[in-house]
Amino acid sequence: MRHLRTPRLGALLALCTLALPLAAQAQADAYPNKPITIVVAYPPGGSTDLTGRTFGQELSTRLGVPVVIENVGGAGGAIGAQKVANAAPDGYTLLVGANNEVAINRLVTSAVKYKLSDFTPLGMIASQPLVLVASNSTGVKNIGEFIQRTKANPGKFSYGSSGVGTSLHLAGEMVKEQAGVFLTHIPYRGVAPLANDLLGGSLEYGVFVLSSGLPHIKSGKVVALGTTEAKRSAVTPDIPALSEHPALKGMDMGTWFVLMGPAKMPEPVVARLKKALGEVLQSPDFRKKMEAASSTVPTAPVDIQKFLTDETTKYQKIVDFAKIKE
Repeated sequence: MRHLRTPRLGALLALCTLALPLAAQAQADAYPNKPITIVVAYPPGGSTDLTGRTFGQELSTRLGVPVVIENVGGAGGAIGAQKVANAAPDGYTLLVGANNEVAINRLVTSAVKYKLSDFTPLGMIASQPLVLVASNSTGVKNIGEFIQRTKANPGKFSYGSSGVGTSLHLAGEMVKEQAGVFLTHIPYRGVAPLANDLLGGSLEYGVFVLSSGLPHIKSGKVVALGTTEAKRSAVTPDIPALSEHPALKGMDMGTWFVLMGPAKMPEPVVARLKKALGEVLQSPDFRKKMEAASSTVPTAPVDIQKFLTDETTKYQKIVDFAKIKE
C-alpha cells in the first residue's frame, strides 16, 4: 500500500505545484478588476497630491477601474511610503511618491525602516526644479552677486528650506558645497512661514519648489537667482539654471514624482501598469495639466531603477557633506 500511495501523493503534489503559478497568472491576467488605491504620503493640496490626483484620473481612464487617492501624511512622507511597502503586492495599492519618502528620508534618519528594495519602481511621472531666491532686502540680483557676497561674508547670511532633510535643504547644501560658500540653514515648518520671512526681509535667501516660489517671483516679491536642474525649465525659460554659473556647473537637483508598488509584484501586473503609465505620459491633456503645475513630463522612457539608484547616491554625498543624519 505504501508503494501505491507514494506515486499518487507525488503526482498530487506536482499538480498542486503547477496549479499555484497558473492561479497567480490567472489573477494577474484579470488585473485590474477592482478599484486601485494610490497613496499620497502628504496631506491634500501639495505638489505631490496634485500630481497623484491628476495622474490617478488618467490612470483610471486607461485601466477602466476607479482610482482612489488616499492621503497618508506624517514623518515627511515615511508613513505613507511604509504603508505601500507593507501592502499586498497585487497592484491594488500604489504610491505616487517624491524625493523625500522614496529616497531621502532613510538617509537622514534611522527611524525609517523601509529600503528601495521594498518597492517595485514602475516609472517616472513628472519632475520640476527647485529655485534659489533672494529677499529684495539683500539687493542681490543674480547668482554671481550671491556667490560674491556670501564668500566675502562667511556665516553672515542664512537660507531657509521647508525642513531638515528635505530636497530643498539638500539643494541648499549642494549650492554651498559646489560654490564653496557658507550660509546658516534655517528649517521652517512648511513653505508659508518661509515665504513670510523672505518677503518680510528677516531671511536673506530661500529654496522653493518652483511651483511654490513662482507666484512670489512673478509678483516681484523675491528675486529668482536660478533653478536647480541641469538645464533651464521649459516652464520658466527666463530664469537661468544655477549650473550656468562656472562655480555651480555640477548643480542638478529637482523634485520628482514616481509611481511605485510593493516589492514582488507579478510581472504581468507590472507590465500592465507600465503600459498604462506610458499611455498617460503621452496624453496631451495630462502634459498640459502638469505644465500648468510647473512640472515637466518626460518625453522618453526613463530607466527608473537606475535613476533612483543614481539619485540616492547623489543625496548620500550631500547628507555626508552637511552631516544631517539624525
